[in-house]
Amino acid sequence: MTAFDAAEHNFERHIRQNSYPGRGLVVGRSSTDDAWLIVYWIMGRSAHSRNRCFVIEGSTLRTEPVDPSLVVDPALIIYEAMLELPGIYLVSNGDQTRTLYETLCAGGGFDDALATREREPDPPNYTPRISAMLDLRAGPALLALSILKANPADPELTDRFTYRPAPPPPGLGLGLTTYVGDGNPLPSFEGDPLLLPCQGSAQAVLDRYWDALDKDNRVSLAVKRIPAGGGPGEIRVVNRFGNR
Repeated sequence: MTAFDAAEHNFERHIRQNSYPGRGLVVGRSSTDDAWLIVYWIMGRSAHSRNRCFVIEGSTLRTEPVDPSLVVDPALIIYEAMLELPGIYLVSNGDQTRTLYETLCAGGGFDDALATREREPDPPNYTPRISAMLDLRAGPALLALSILKANPADPELTDRFTYRPAPPPPGLGLGLTTYVGDGNPLPSFEGDPLLLPCQGSAQAVLDRYWDALDKDNRVSLAVKRIPAGGGPGEIRVVNRFGNR
């Protein structure tokens, strides 16, 4: 099985045939454009989780309530999902995006930032925090991914996994999701980052992932296109609710 075959297999099994992978991120390279692509999506089973859309502000992607009057607790659903510094591009499924940004601005590193955070405080699911950083400042691209998960023996503790894979070739990406599927409680993602397809333009990747996500549970999806040599990213989104 080639790497591209493996990516297609993972996409079918873990994305298209999975009713609830939860929130997910992919960092990869376009097959038709000399650019990096960062994919991020959110899903929801409850009215509270579904009351969101993506909003673009320059190179920043954030979540926003569709109906503010329905928000019960904004802590885990309203956050900046994508931020960037010169040559550095961040994505995560929570407000740890801001933690990463501020730590890097202060001279710290990816691991330094996430050492201050835990899995999400939402028992019984204890949703993992997934994060990624693409560093294009000098020489070959550097990629880091992280998942912070509840310890299986004691969910009050957090297990920390950081990955620094080699950059994928054009048409491929590496991804993490919060869950492996639906359930009560929701089962956390397991294993190494998934090899996933990133074939085509940013719009083609956006369309393909959006079409593959479960139609009952998908909420919003974004793709950020980043020039191969760095520079401001360009974001496009699709929202199930609202149109921002």
